[in-house]
Amino acid sequence: MPGGKGGTKDGPLEVGNENVLAFRVAAQHLNERLAAGSTLDAAGNCALQDSPPGSAALALHARVADVGPDTIADAVEDRGLFHTWSMRGSPFVFPTADLAVFTTGVLPPGESARRHFILGVEQSLEKLELSLAEVTDLTKSKIRDVLAGRRLAINELGAELAQAVAGELPKTARKTWDEEGPHAKGQPLGEAVVHFCLRILTLEQIVCFAHRDGKKLPFVLVDEWLDARPPAVEAEVARAELVRRYLHCYGPSTAADFAAWLGVAAKDAAPWWKLVEDEISEVRVHGRVRSLLAEDVPALRSPAEANGVRLLPPRDPLVQLRDRESLVPDKRLHREIWKTVGEPGTVLCDGHLVATWRPRKNGKKLTLTVTAFDSLTAAQRKAIDTEAEGVASIRGCSSVEVAFDS
Repeated sequence: MPGGKGGTKDGPLEVGNENVLAFRVAAQHLNERLAAGSTLDAAGNCALQDSPPGSAALALHARVADVGPDTIADAVEDRGLFHTWSMRGSPFVFPTADLAVFTTGVLPPGESARRHFILGVEQSLEKLELSLAEVTDLTKSKIRDVLAGRRLAINELGAELAQAVAGELPKTARKTWDEEGPHAKGQPLGEAVVHFCLRILTLEQIVCFAHRDGKKLPFVLVDEWLDARPPAVEAEVARAELVRRYLHCYGPSTAADFAAWLGVAAKDAAPWWKLVEDEISEVRVHGRVRSLLAEDVPALRSPAEANGVRLLPPRDPLVQLRDRESLVPDKRLHREIWKTVGEPGTVLCDGHLVATWRPRKNGKKLTLTVTAFDSLTAAQRKAIDTEAEGVASIRGCSSVEVAFDS
């Protein structure tokens, strides 16, 4: 069992990396699977990213017993889970009851912070000579006309919205709006800008995703999707709760690391961080001061042990931490795990990452190629084989083969 020094009058609690990692693994329900049916408990921790598509289901499978291929889809259809863009402008699923936390709580205040949140729009706004707020308001004014009573995928919705917004633009901006933009070949600049604005509208609870229809993930109006939406929550209340969720899953941490996880600049993290300052204890990790919820200090001092193997998907919540050395001390491995494109899944064994994995699907057969960081024992290989069967089921396959290439 990892051990740490108890806090004393001489200073804050000081712990090593083993405590930090064990604490985070347990906080994210990866030390021991939750009972079947605990979908909302697992998804509500810090939400489950669903890119690439299907990642949320695999992340849930790693945390909850008896998760099937339709568990996420059924929970979204039943409105128990909500699917929308959230942190870093990425698609996530989380309990509908937590709607405010992962939308209102994520939405950056102010023009500058929002431009950073949706990095890439700056050049187009300069050409249009319009602010992000102006274009977002124009998009919002047309969204109901275009989407009411319909379900449209991003390209369909973007094209129709861009056409509707064009008629409301100043003459000086209209020509630029229709020109090819810098974001995708053949895509009008205005259509791309609308795509960026939709990320703000999801956080304003105006649009969200319906359940996936094959490869199509359509947008709907939130008012039409939810018969009764959860009560509105003030922005400061939602932001404070978002920081608490973050610190519980990723503490001890810093405001800068929180900002990177959220998707804002470090200088813009203050509106969130200051809200929980009275709830935070300082902790030293290898001599560096970090922050943790005071109520979580006992769990950090004596974290639960993790046992067993989990096959984590690309962008699993655990690998979304910002201090990557705490999870993988060997920096040479970072480029193999955190890729800009084509990230692999990872293998968690007894609370430590030991390998990456990649799937290849051929009809109803799934092949997983596992690349170990070091030699794996026979018991570990057998446990990976067993976990692979669950992954195959989630991926809609009837058979699976694991190939160990090291």
